[in-house]
Amino acid sequence: MEEISALLGGFAVAITPYNMMLMVVGIVLGVIIGVLPGLGGANGVAILLPLTFSMEPTSAIIMLSSIYWGALFGGAITAILFNIPGEPWSVATTFDGHPMAMRGKADEALVGAFTSSFVGAIFAVILITFLAPMIAKFALRFGPAEFFAVQFLTFASFLGMGRGSPFKTLASMCLGFALASVGLDGVTGTLRLTFGHEELLNGFKFLVAVIGLFGIGEILSSMEEGLSFRGAHAKLKMDAVIRTWRQLPRMTFTFLRSCIVGCWMGITPGGATPASFMGYGLAKRFSKNGRNFGKGELEGVVAPETAAHAAGTSALLPMLTLGIPGSPTAAVLLGGLLIWGLQPGPLMFVEQKEFVWGLIASMYMGNLVGLVLVLTCVPFFAAILRVPFSIIAPVIVVICAIGAYTVNNAMFDVWMMLVFGVMGYLFTKLGYPLPPLVLALVLGDQAESSFRQAMLSSQGDVTVFWSNWLCGGIMTLGLVLAFWPLVQTVLEKWRGGAVATPA
Repeated sequence: MEEISALLGGFAVAITPYNMMLMVVGIVLGVIIGVLPGLGGANGVAILLPLTFSMEPTSAIIMLSSIYWGALFGGAITAILFNIPGEPWSVATTFDGHPMAMRGKADEALVGAFTSSFVGAIFAVILITFLAPMIAKFALRFGPAEFFAVQFLTFASFLGMGRGSPFKTLASMCLGFALASVGLDGVTGTLRLTFGHEELLNGFKFLVAVIGLFGIGEILSSMEEGLSFRGAHAKLKMDAVIRTWRQLPRMTFTFLRSCIVGCWMGITPGGATPASFMGYGLAKRFSKNGRNFGKGELEGVVAPETAAHAAGTSALLPMLTLGIPGSPTAAVLLGGLLIWGLQPGPLMFVEQKEFVWGLIASMYMGNLVGLVLVLTCVPFFAAILRVPFSIIAPVIVVICAIGAYTVNNAMFDVWMMLVFGVMGYLFTKLGYPLPPLVLALVLGDQAESSFRQAMLSSQGDVTVFWSNWLCGGIMTLGLVLAFWPLVQTVLEKWRGGAVATPA
């Protein structure tokens, strides 16, 4: 009951006219960002983060999270109408969404995608509502060793659950740690990796790095591809909405399965993209119409969208309770909280109750408002793709430059944004993942501080990380995940040898 009363207080904060206006503006901007290939939730939040510096933290986070909800909705529009995934997690939606559009069922596909997105997000928000306070109370017992164990588990998850090369993931993460270590050492007070530049005394500004890596890097990649948009037209009429909603109750188990998969992948953190593919694969395997998947099956749209939104939303749970982001967008939001002087973690539920519950209440409202907006304004959002990319790209670059400059009112940050932009472009071209770098850049300082505090308290004894069942269990799980790719390789070779021997 305590959570319910706190949530009602949060609704009182979220539904003020000013916050509702910011919510609508954020969702509209987010849908536009989601519609445009080359941008995404993390990019949009990073680019528009400077706009919130003059706002109260609660209003700012409501707007930024609404941008995220909008981007989650917007990716489905291009995937279904144009066969262009507006977001990485929308790739699986194209498998059945675009064939439905080509068969004249674009309206049903869009209604199914938007509704399932709403269901997945609300399921995750309910999970956050009831689990977050429990995890926060439990985490109040954590010391430096426990916090480092959780942070280590987060880094190890990217190695063990990543889709790409573990070596590239590790290299990306190590570069992030190196960038995070630039500046003044918080323990000894010595300078590290500044090379005589006074601008680097406080290290690399997280916001500048993220705007460059995501915003400028993606624009450079998109310019090289020479994007042009062609696709189907769609208008959503009420009869199409009702017709589609009548079919959805038959997919209850698909909804539930995808919600569970998405929440698990969001918390661990696996991410929305693997969650969408996993949701699609499980639906294809267990559905009665599995053979029709890929030909325009509504269930093939519902499953990945539900899983992706559940994952994207539940990624905020570890960020709020432990200060550990579960996705790149959560990492950007974490950076915003730190800029506003807020420290995510268990103490925030005690010291900043109004902020936390206002944010959770805005998740309910934001997804509801987002569903209404996308159902009524699909033609408008789809028309954005008719604007030439040669006009859109320079506008985005200018917004990025203004955002980077406003961090410290210094041109140095604009130049650094461009450097990070080239780095982001090269990472994309060479197949190196950006999320591990961003995660290490955000959490590098905290992980180093927790590790050094734990070692100082134990006088250099590494076994402090196995001093109790909680810390030891988390560290052991982290080690298993860190070396899981190696274990998988050994098992595959052993199985291959075992099969070949009898022959």
